[in-house]
Amino acid sequence: MASVAELTRYIAPIVERAGFVLEEITITPAGKRRLLTVFVDGEDRNLSLDEVTSVSKQISEVVDVLPELGDKAFTLEVTSPGVDRPLTVDRHWRKNIGRLVKITTNDKQSINGRIKSFSTEEVVITLPKSEVVVLRGDIKRAIIEIEFNRKEKDGAK
Repeated sequence: MASVAELTRYIAPIVERAGFVLEEITITPAGKRRLLTVFVDGEDRNLSLDEVTSVSKQISEVVDVLPELGDKAFTLEVTSPGVDRPLTVDRHWRKNIGRLVKITTNDKQSINGRIKSFSTEEVVITLPKSEVVVLRGDIKRAIIEIEFNRKEKDGAK
Protein backbone atom coordinates (compact mmCIF):
# COMPACT_ATOMS: atom_id res chain seq x y z
CA MET A 1 0.00 0.00 0.00
CA ALA A 2 1.24 3.45 -0.90
CA SER A 3 2.00 5.90 1.87
CA VAL A 4 0.25 9.25 2.18
CA ALA A 5 3.49 10.94 1.10
CA GLU A 6 3.65 8.84 -2.08
CA LEU A 7 0.02 9.54 -2.93
CA THR A 8 0.53 13.25 -2.28
CA ARG A 9 3.20 13.30 -5.03
CA TYR A 10 0.56 12.22 -7.54
CA ILE A 11 -2.54 13.96 -6.20
CA ALA A 12 -1.20 17.41 -5.21
CA PRO A 13 -0.38 18.50 -8.78
CA ILE A 14 -3.88 17.53 -9.95
CA VAL A 15 -5.52 19.53 -7.19
CA GLU A 16 -3.24 22.53 -7.75
CA ARG A 17 -3.87 22.52 -11.53
CA ALA A 18 -7.59 22.64 -10.76
CA GLY A 19 -6.93 25.79 -8.72
CA PHE A 20 -7.54 24.24 -5.32
CA VAL A 21 -5.57 23.33 -2.19
CA LEU A 22 -4.85 19.78 -1.06
CA GLU A 23 -5.88 19.85 2.59
CA GLU A 24 -5.21 16.24 3.59
CA ILE A 25 -5.08 12.63 2.41
CA THR A 26 -6.09 9.76 4.69
CA ILE A 27 -6.04 5.99 4.16
CA THR A 28 -8.39 4.02 6.39
CA PRO A 29 -8.95 0.24 6.47
CA ALA A 30 -12.60 -0.56 5.78
CA GLY A 31 -13.10 -4.32 5.99
CA LYS A 32 -11.53 -5.94 2.93
CA ARG A 33 -11.17 -2.55 1.27
CA ARG A 34 -9.38 0.68 2.05
CA LEU A 35 -10.91 4.14 2.05
CA LEU A 36 -8.71 6.74 0.38
CA THR A 37 -10.07 10.15 1.37
CA VAL A 38 -8.76 13.29 -0.30
CA PHE A 39 -9.75 16.62 1.26
CA VAL A 40 -9.60 19.56 -1.17
CA ASP A 41 -10.36 23.18 -0.40
CA GLY A 42 -10.42 26.60 -2.00
CA GLU A 43 -7.83 29.20 -1.11
CA ASP A 44 -10.35 31.96 -0.39
CA ARG A 45 -13.74 30.29 -0.70
CA ASN A 46 -15.59 27.04 -0.21
CA LEU A 47 -15.86 24.72 -3.22
CA SER A 48 -19.07 23.86 -4.99
CA LEU A 49 -20.23 20.28 -5.41
CA ASP A 50 -19.54 20.52 -9.14
CA GLU A 51 -15.94 21.59 -8.48
CA VAL A 52 -15.37 18.72 -6.06
CA THR A 53 -16.89 16.28 -8.57
CA SER A 54 -14.64 17.58 -11.35
CA VAL A 55 -11.40 17.24 -9.38
CA SER A 56 -12.59 13.85 -8.07
CA LYS A 57 -12.79 12.52 -11.64
CA GLN A 58 -9.29 13.79 -12.40
CA ILE A 59 -7.86 12.20 -9.25
CA SER A 60 -9.68 8.93 -9.94
CA GLU A 61 -8.15 8.65 -13.42
CA VAL A 62 -4.67 8.77 -11.87
CA VAL A 63 -5.07 6.69 -8.71
CA ASP A 64 -7.02 3.92 -10.45
CA VAL A 65 -3.84 2.92 -12.31
CA LEU A 66 -1.24 3.52 -9.63
CA PRO A 67 0.78 0.37 -8.97
CA GLU A 68 1.60 1.81 -5.51
CA LEU A 69 -1.95 1.07 -4.40
CA GLY A 70 -1.41 -2.65 -4.94
CA ASP A 71 -4.08 -5.23 -5.63
CA LYS A 72 -6.26 -4.60 -2.59
CA ALA A 73 -9.52 -2.83 -3.49
CA PHE A 74 -10.04 0.75 -2.36
CA THR A 75 -12.75 3.37 -2.41
CA LEU A 76 -11.81 6.92 -3.37
CA GLU A 77 -13.66 9.72 -1.62
CA VAL A 78 -12.89 13.31 -2.59
CA THR A 79 -14.49 15.89 -0.36
CA SER A 80 -14.08 19.38 0.99
CA PRO A 81 -13.57 20.00 4.70
CA GLY A 82 -16.87 20.27 6.53
CA VAL A 83 -17.85 23.01 8.93
CA ASP A 84 -16.87 20.72 11.80
CA ARG A 85 -13.26 20.81 10.63
CA PRO A 86 -11.13 23.00 12.95
CA LEU A 87 -9.77 26.31 11.71
CA THR A 88 -6.02 25.81 11.76
CA VAL A 89 -4.38 27.87 8.99
CA ASP A 90 -4.71 31.45 7.72
CA ARG A 91 -6.90 30.53 4.75
CA HIS A 92 -9.43 28.87 7.08
CA TRP A 93 -9.76 32.11 9.04
CA ARG A 94 -9.72 34.34 5.92
CA LYS A 95 -12.57 32.61 4.15
CA ASN A 96 -14.72 32.57 7.29
CA ILE A 97 -14.52 36.25 8.23
CA GLY A 98 -17.98 37.31 9.32
CA ARG A 99 -19.07 33.82 10.32
CA LEU A 100 -19.93 32.62 13.79
CA VAL A 101 -17.12 30.67 15.46
CA LYS A 102 -16.77 28.73 18.68
CA ILE A 103 -13.29 28.91 20.14
CA THR A 104 -12.04 26.74 22.98
CA THR A 105 -8.86 28.07 24.52
CA ASN A 106 -6.04 26.06 26.03
CA ASP A 107 -7.33 27.00 29.49
CA LYS A 108 -10.80 25.64 28.57
CA GLN A 109 -12.55 29.00 28.10
CA SER A 110 -15.28 29.06 25.46
CA ILE A 111 -15.72 32.09 23.20
CA ASN A 112 -18.61 32.35 20.75
CA GLY A 113 -18.72 35.26 18.33
CA ARG A 114 -18.10 36.42 14.78
CA ILE A 115 -14.68 36.47 13.19
CA LYS A 116 -13.91 40.14 12.54
CA SER A 117 -10.27 39.81 11.51
CA PHE A 118 -7.16 37.75 12.05
CA SER A 119 -3.40 37.87 11.75
CA THR A 120 -0.73 35.27 12.24
CA GLU A 121 -0.68 36.15 15.96
CA GLU A 122 -4.31 36.81 16.88
CA VAL A 123 -7.99 36.67 16.01
CA VAL A 124 -10.48 39.46 16.68
CA ILE A 125 -13.92 38.14 17.63
CA THR A 126 -17.03 40.34 17.72
CA LEU A 127 -19.30 39.56 20.66
CA PRO A 128 -22.83 40.99 21.09
CA LYS A 129 -21.61 44.12 22.94
CA SER A 130 -17.82 44.07 22.59
CA GLU A 131 -14.82 42.56 20.87
CA VAL A 132 -12.20 40.20 22.18
CA VAL A 133 -8.71 39.53 20.89
CA VAL A 134 -7.59 35.91 21.17
CA LEU A 135 -3.97 34.95 20.63
CA ARG A 136 -3.80 32.14 18.07
CA GLY A 137 -1.34 30.28 20.27
CA ASP A 138 -4.00 30.21 23.01
CA ILE A 139 -6.58 28.51 20.76
CA LYS A 140 -7.00 24.81 21.37
CA ARG A 141 -9.86 24.39 18.87
CA ALA A 142 -11.93 26.71 16.68
CA ILE A 143 -14.90 25.56 14.61
CA ILE A 144 -17.54 27.36 12.59
CA GLU A 145 -21.03 27.33 14.06
CA ILE A 146 -23.84 26.53 11.64
CA GLU A 147 -26.45 29.25 11.17
CA PHE A 148 -29.62 28.40 9.29
CA ASN A 149 -31.55 31.68 9.29
CA ARG A 150 -28.80 34.29 9.31
CA LYS A 151 -29.59 37.53 7.53
CA GLU A 152 -26.67 38.93 5.51
CA LYS A 153 -25.44 42.26 6.84
CA ASP A 154 -22.28 44.24 7.47
CA GLY A 155 -20.49 42.45 4.64
CA ALA A 156 -20.63 39.13 6.50
CA LYS A 157 -20.69 35.91 4.57
